[in-house]
Amino acid sequence: MSTLIVIPARFASTRYPGKPLVELKGATGEAKSLIKRSWEAAMMVQGVDKVVVATDDDRIREAAEAFGAEVVMTSESCQNGTERCAEAFDKLGGGYDVVVNLQGDAPLTPHWFVEELIKGLKASPVAEVATPVLRTEGEALNGFLEDRRAGRVGGTTAVFGIDYNALYFSKEVIPYTGKTYSDNEETPVFHHVGVYAYRPSALAAYPRWAAGPLEKLEGLEQLRFLERGVHVLCVEVEGRGRQFWELNNPEDVPRIEAMLKKMGAA
Repeated sequence: MSTLIVIPARFASTRYPGKPLVELKGATGEAKSLIKRSWEAAMMVQGVDKVVVATDDDRIREAAEAFGAEVVMTSESCQNGTERCAEAFDKLGGGYDVVVNLQGDAPLTPHWFVEELIKGLKASPVAEVATPVLRTEGEALNGFLEDRRAGRVGGTTAVFGIDYNALYFSKEVIPYTGKTYSDNEETPVFHHVGVYAYRPSALAAYPRWAAGPLEKLEGLEQLRFLERGVHVLCVEVEGRGRQFWELNNPEDVPRIEAMLKKMGAA
């Protein structure tokens, strides 16, 4: 089964304009743009046939082409990364069995997250979409709670059934737990990792559906699938000692740079 990775990136982010071109310093002190680090993460994934950056902005196109990425230009009307992936897939002429949306704000995504995700979707007889979830330890959960107390949107959390079919995703911390956890203690809260794998039929249908009330309230694109009754498979992945965080706010830059240094990433 052939696989395409699309990295959607837009300049006009509501919360953080120009985010894809923000530079992040690694362990050596070298600064690389967010979109370059995300592309490098995608290129590490095994068993993928093509990786492209999908954008509507010439500044991002120029930056991506300068470091060797293939770019597909998409329209400014795309409301989210899934819509941008759908347009890019269509412009490429289809022809792939699985399309992966590796969002351009997740440079810390380990390659095995995406490899396990693709494997999970291919193995499921009912899932039309799959997404990774990572069980949090106390340090990450406390970071989520700190962000919410400060009025910031941090990570997204996921809850799912015993069959791992998604029940809900939220920017609030769910499920509720009143317990205080130490930094290295496992918690019952799962961090939703911002990567998706779609079957082409589900991806093609998505832009034709209007956003539902839950998607509008939470600002989470994957809720459009749940509101339409689409099976979204949550694939549990292992951190293997790696920390994971998405760049959502300017305050996340030093947090991600510290993680890059800890990992020894250039």
